[in-house]
Amino acid sequence: MIQNERNARKEQVLHIARQMMTAARTAPKGKGLDIIEIAMITDDDICRLSDEMYKLADETGLKFILRDAANVLHAEAILVIGSVQQTHGLNCAHCGFATCGEKPEAVPCAINAVDVGIAIGSACATAADLRADTRVMFSAGLAAQRLRILGDCRTVMAIPLSASSKNSFFDRKTD
Repeated sequence: MIQNERNARKEQVLHIARQMMTAARTAPKGKGLDIIEIAMITDDDICRLSDEMYKLADETGLKFILRDAANVLHAEAILVIGSVQQTHGLNCAHCGFATCGEKPEAVPCAINAVDVGIAIGSACATAADLRADTRVMFSAGLAAQRLRILGDCRTVMAIPLSASSKNSFFDRKTD
């Protein structure tokens, strides 16, 4: 049997994305509380995410979101990682309020944001170990949050993923 890499590429990228999901899940969490949600977006849902990014760019006037909306269409899969909104009862004031009770509902708990960052780091390290192309995108994460891909999660970030001869997520115009 002969199997050409080009014919197996999508399957391999999806396998890597699943490994990234495991790495994100097993990453350390503040106070050991697992409030991270992770999903993989593929196929038509990537187009739906891109469309939402174009809407977001129109609303905000941020041109880099237009660039990112085009870039995500080169992905075989996109991981989204976010956090359920929950305080940890530490009264650490890291969010800017003296106690968890004083923190307004709209303000994310800083520990939740740190947990998302650690999960992203673990996922991206896995992709790097497997030589897959990625980039962390706040723009695609915000669009995923608006589409409620992770339900009520906040601090949502996205990681487009591909395997090609050129990383289209980094080697791009900076308009």
